[in-house]
Amino acid sequence: MLYRTSEFDESMILRQAEQQARMLYKQILLTRQWASDHNGLFVLKRKGIESNPYLDLPTVEDNSGHTYFMRNPAMITRELSLYAKHDGLGNFRVTSLNPINPLNVPDTFEKDSLLSFKEGAEEVISVEKSELGRVVRFIAPLRVTESCLNCHAQHGYKLGNIRGGLSITIPINWADDLIRRNTHSLIFIGVVTIFLVTVVLFLMFETLIVHRINRLSQAMEAFPEDLPEQHLLPPLFKDELDSVNENFVHFCDRLKKSQNELIKARSQAHLSEKMASLGILTAGIAHEVNNPLGGMLNCVKSMRENPEDKEVMQRYLPLIDKGLRQIELTMRQLLNFGRTEPLTLREVDIETLVNECMELLSFKHKNIQSEIDVSVSTPLLLDAEALKQIIINIGLNSIQAMVNGGRFLVECKEINDDLMLLFQDSGTGISEKNLPHIFDPFFTTKDVGEGTGLGLAVTFSLVERMGGKISVDSREGEGTVFTVTLPINKQLA
Repeated sequence: MLYRTSEFDESMILRQAEQQARMLYKQILLTRQWASDHNGLFVLKRKGIESNPYLDLPTVEDNSGHTYFMRNPAMITRELSLYAKHDGLGNFRVTSLNPINPLNVPDTFEKDSLLSFKEGAEEVISVEKSELGRVVRFIAPLRVTESCLNCHAQHGYKLGNIRGGLSITIPINWADDLIRRNTHSLIFIGVVTIFLVTVVLFLMFETLIVHRINRLSQAMEAFPEDLPEQHLLPPLFKDELDSVNENFVHFCDRLKKSQNELIKARSQAHLSEKMASLGILTAGIAHEVNNPLGGMLNCVKSMRENPEDKEVMQRYLPLIDKGLRQIELTMRQLLNFGRTEPLTLREVDIETLVNECMELLSFKHKNIQSEIDVSVSTPLLLDAEALKQIIINIGLNSIQAMVNGGRFLVECKEINDDLMLLFQDSGTGISEKNLPHIFDPFFTTKDVGEGTGLGLAVTFSLVERMGGKISVDSREGEGTVFTVTLPINKQLA
């Protein structure tokens, strides 16, 4: 755009200079015609004015003795050119291929132009560089008129012949400065315009797009704690972003409604599961309670029949004690599964607690090689009773899986701000079919009387309440690995 503007300015200036040269050419022709029609001009002799030696009558005197120098059209043209050059308006002169005055000898441009006049050219215009800068060169032919024949007939010229040419030179260095200033102005205006448009577009984009998208992003991040309306701007433009905001609000409403319905459905399903679990529990609990209860009743009956027999007393009292403890264990597991009281945090020495749990499990360690690796050196804030229950439940499950003996590893270590407990056994493993159900309440693969299916379910519930995670990796016939991760604190608040 700047290039085209500069080219347009230069073209207009050149056309203006050409038109100025044509007008000047016509004015000079009129001046020459007037001087020729009046047989020249005579000027009073004074200092600085010389006679023209190439005229037939260069000087005249009046009766008072005053001397006058004649000025023919060529001389008039030359002297007017000096005035114009002095005022910076350019210069002009008469030139010819056969000049009488040596000052009228043509230069290269003038000579080529005079030759082109013989071929029919009416004018020649060119832009050249000179000592004064760029100039417009204009030349047009001078034709012989009747008044010209008074002087030029003797040189063989006839009416209408081309005597020479009028060469006009107009400087246009001022135009170059003007074009340069215009170009600089256009560049400045263009830069300022681009900057202002960029700023306006940036502000519009920031206000109409980025700010609204940021508010939508804040609403998405704050949901569901905050309602979307607390962060979204009110709809003003009814455009695509407003449509997205409205759809997001509708989506949040539907999501909230679905979440409430899901909570209700989950509560109903949990209640139904509990009711169904009661039926599943009946057979296991009946066996766990009725078998020892039946044995104890027989012991009591025998003791009543032989109240004085101390041998009977000594034989049956341990059996009654064992039966009561078995019933107590079953009831305690059932209570632990439904336990909802808050956890009690206290500083726990992990190594001591793990060793205590392994001692409780030692009566089951028949042909089982147990290993303990505890790399926790500082006390941690945990619920000791809940952690004991987790270790014992997983330990019992692993020991019961190693009927013919094996290896049982318990590993404890800190990873970042978590306590990781790893339990690995070389037992029978868990089949792929049963693996998804091992944490379900009352699910068990053991025979009736060997367990109620509450151990791992209670463990899963305790781990979740402590804010932790439990995972299992097992293949049938290759053993099982339980991994428990619990968040920890190292000191009381």
